[in-house]
Amino acid sequence: MTAPANPADFAHAGHSGGLFRSLRNHNYRLWVAGAFVSNIGTWVQRTAQDWLVLTMLTHHSASAVGLVMALQFGPQMLLLPWTGVAADRLDQRRLLMITQGAMGVLALALGVLTVTGMVRLWQVDVFAFLLGCAAAFDAPVRQTFVGQLVAQEELSNAVALNSTSFNGARMIGPAVAGLIIAATGLGWSFVINGVSFFAVLLALMLMRGAELRPIARASRRAGGFAEGLRYVAARPDLLAILAMLFLIGTFGLNFALFISTMAVQAFHADARGYGLLSSAMAVGTVSGALLNARAGRLRFAMLTNSAALFGIGCLLAALAPGYWWFAAALVLTGMAALSFTNATNSIMQLASEPAMRGRVQALRLGVALGGTPIGAPIVGFVADHAGPRWALGVGAASGLAAALIGAWVAPRWFARDQA
Repeated sequence: MTAPANPADFAHAGHSGGLFRSLRNHNYRLWVAGAFVSNIGTWVQRTAQDWLVLTMLTHHSASAVGLVMALQFGPQMLLLPWTGVAADRLDQRRLLMITQGAMGVLALALGVLTVTGMVRLWQVDVFAFLLGCAAAFDAPVRQTFVGQLVAQEELSNAVALNSTSFNGARMIGPAVAGLIIAATGLGWSFVINGVSFFAVLLALMLMRGAELRPIARASRRAGGFAEGLRYVAARPDLLAILAMLFLIGTFGLNFALFISTMAVQAFHADARGYGLLSSAMAVGTVSGALLNARAGRLRFAMLTNSAALFGIGCLLAALAPGYWWFAAALVLTGMAALSFTNATNSIMQLASEPAMRGRVQALRLGVALGGTPIGAPIVGFVADHAGPRWALGVGAASGLAAALIGAWVAPRWFARDQA
């Protein structure tokens, strides 16, 4: 077993070669292109799903939107004992084909129900849960698969470019969804997402197998998940990151709920106005992703600063006096949210042993998304009974609390590393 990476070792990792240096790899170029198309479809569906629940299947019920979010992200924690182990033990390329194909089929099925007018709220709940199950297996392997596409010194840049692709699609997808909903109705948004998964499947099939980089695989002995828990429990740096991520992931990263309720209740916007607000936030996340891709120094202080900026952004959004002021606050919040989550991804991957990365990433995603079944219903309840601005206040508090943890931990971590 190799020794765990020292955080100081990757503080200066891979800054040479330019902003898009990872794209020199043929397989990585295919991956980014396919993922970009699919991610646009994903954001089209996410926007349409929230709008479907909020405006067609309920009478502006934020609690119903929160329940759908809980069902969709709950499997990240529920299936945690198996998802990370699968990423570390199974053929990652084949596993991705299975998960991506399954999510495409689910999207098409929901699209058919919606187009034909047969969709009901309980069906959306069921599809959200099934999609969450597929995504729970997909997410950790998708995060770690990039290690087979680029060299170790390019990993941080590749992770940041992945986020750029995802959030570039986030900038386009909601606006496209708004246009589709206005022109053809909600159902075709789900159909378009289902078709978009073929882009990822085609990219995976066209990759050059000989150029995939071998990675250390976990053994198949029993107790793989428990081994991952023990590994993280022995790392105070990883535990601190997870604590910060739990706060923001549980109570802060509920923007499907924040934006939809603010759009409907505070600004009385239509589907196009809602889609534009989601795209405004994506402008910020793309900016944050590009800044991270260019950065060569990953510091724990980045987590603290971005968490504080996230809290401030949510507070400004809650106090925004008008639609465009709210959109501007979302740009700032999106930049902070992406910088924070992307830094947790890069730091935890590079600070973990290669054979443990799948389980560490599964735990990271489980903490970040698995808290949604707790946070989304609470935030939805606050939005229904106190208003969406107070719900955003909950998000602001989560960011500031995470920043306090980071401010307390960072000096002790670096003092230990330099001892």
